[in-house]
Amino acid sequence: MSKWDGKSKGTLLGYKIFVFCIRKLGIKASYFVLFFVASYYFLFLKSSNRAIFYYLNKRLKYSYLKSKAMIFKSYFTFGTTIIDKTAISAGLRDKFTYEFDGVEILYKLLEEKKGGVLISAHIGNFEIAEHFFAEIDLDCQINLVTTDREHSVIKNYLESISQNKSTIKFIIVKEDLSHIYDINNALGKNELICFTGDRYFEGVKCLSATLLGEEANFPAGPFLIASRLQVPVVFVYVMKEDNLHYHLYTRKANTKHRDAQGLLNSYVESVEGMLAKYPLQWFNYFDFWNKL
Repeated sequence: MSKWDGKSKGTLLGYKIFVFCIRKLGIKASYFVLFFVASYYFLFLKSSNRAIFYYLNKRLKYSYLKSKAMIFKSYFTFGTTIIDKTAISAGLRDKFTYEFDGVEILYKLLEEKKGGVLISAHIGNFEIAEHFFAEIDLDCQINLVTTDREHSVIKNYLESISQNKSTIKFIIVKEDLSHIYDINNALGKNELICFTGDRYFEGVKCLSATLLGEEANFPAGPFLIASRLQVPVVFVYVMKEDNLHYHLYTRKANTKHRDAQGLLNSYVESVEGMLAKYPLQWFNYFDFWNKL
């Protein structure tokens, strides 16, 4: 099945190197260093190469040669988002520009004072979303629903170098389902709950839907919970563009109460729309469609 093993690309040493380069050379100069890192990934990470080639060649229908060339570009693009995230954590937020698309949806969501659910994906650079919310002065608390496996020394390191303490709180998914109480408590305080909807672990209940013309599995939890809470649900993406510019997209989900499959279908359609604009910002480097 299209499950993730809980391991993300990147190492603590790699982040420390980027921090050194950013502080000594600047952000764009660090992109030059990234050329060598992306080259290493392209030459030696056979498993993720196969996964991203399948996405490019079979799902996006690029030619064989174009798909091969785009593997390197994919790694390079992913690396730039890591550098950007690290730079922002290190206090260089003012080096970036931001564009907002659908922000009125977020304002309306908060005005209703019901809380709300945000669902994103491992595309673009959603991990810098809190900096967007600060830019538009949204006085809200974000709770990221995650698992113990997704906590890492990398997150701890980024927090240690951050000049502005993150306002994001974490709700850890637990086998006894006690995280449901944490979610309800947060919503009761008019806070936002955020899920990523495109990766699941082995043994976790899943739902299936057709993404880019091929059936794939998705974690059921975000869609089951969001469809039952009777609060607004929106899809949010932070996509990288040229010249240190980021674009925040907010889209209202089309969903009915207790219709998890319908919400998933709406989500998949939304993700496909983003990938049509930003094909190189698909950062799921594993056998997503279970075809390899």
